Amino acid sequence: QVQLVESGGGSVQAGGSLRLSCSASGYTSYRYCMAWFRQAPGKEREGVAVFHNDGSTTYADSVKGRFTISNDNAKNALYLQMNSLKPEDSAMYYCAAERTVLRCRVDAGPKAYTYWGQGNQVTVSS
Repeated sequence: QVQLVESGGGSVQAGGSLRLSCSASGYTSYRYCMAWFRQAPGKEREGVAVFHNDGSTTYADSVKGRFTISNDNAKNALYLQMNSLKPEDSAMYYCAAERTVLRCRVDAGPKAYTYWGQGNQVTVSS
């Protein structure tokens, strides 16, 4: 059973940086894509970035140039480095994993991903 545990959220002022981490277990990393989603109050959960099993990455337009997704296979960890944060980046951030490659799109929606972490809050103040 795949298990995902996020850490590293918190509060920061606009323009600041945070790094989220996702510790994964119970899976073979090269067979899965990993992704970060976020959900703000009253809004749908949206894809932020995807780390594909071939090592490529894709990003939502809203975070391109500011966020970087990366992984460490040796640690079974996924990261999201968030720079130049804006108040509109405030949300609960979730780590997700999926084995079916065709579902691994940043715009696929949360139903495309099978495994989820518990979420970690990020708050950006103006």
